[in-house]
Amino acid sequence: MTHANLMNNYFDPNSVYIEEDFRRRFWMGSHVFERLPCDVQQVNPYFRQKRNRAGRPSFSPHQKVTVALRMMAYGSPTDSIDETHGMSESTCLDILQEFCDTIVQLYKDEYLREPNQENLNRLLRKAEDRGFPGMILSLDCMHWDWKNCPTEWQ
Repeated sequence: MTHANLMNNYFDPNSVYIEEDFRRRFWMGSHVFERLPCDVQQVNPYFRQKRNRAGRPSFSPHQKVTVALRMMAYGSPTDSIDETHGMSESTCLDILQEFCDTIVQLYKDEYLREPNQENLNRLLRKAEDRGFPGMILSLDCMHWDWKNCPTEWQ
């Protein structure tokens, strides 16, 4: 039932929520999200939907990816995941560990690498266009005067 609700809310053609809602809740577009369940289950059998000993379907790849992303993006505790997705604490933690390991394995060469000069130039141009010149070496903004910086309020 939780899989059906998830699909009805976000992924079916006439879903309850629109793309803007999806982007706000998942911090990415639905087209980016849709790649994840496909990619992770090709590399890691843990994400493929199987049947449990009672013959019922286990959690779907969409459910597992959703739980992992919610735990990372919002710091959702496993208790709240249990309430909304019906997953035990140990299952949530297993999913998160498998997801992180799989994402690193899948995307490290493309996304989890040091930028080359072309990437650096592109990022510097973007930052400068937004009013933050030279921000590559201070992504935490520690070298930028910011009158509303939370550490300045203390």
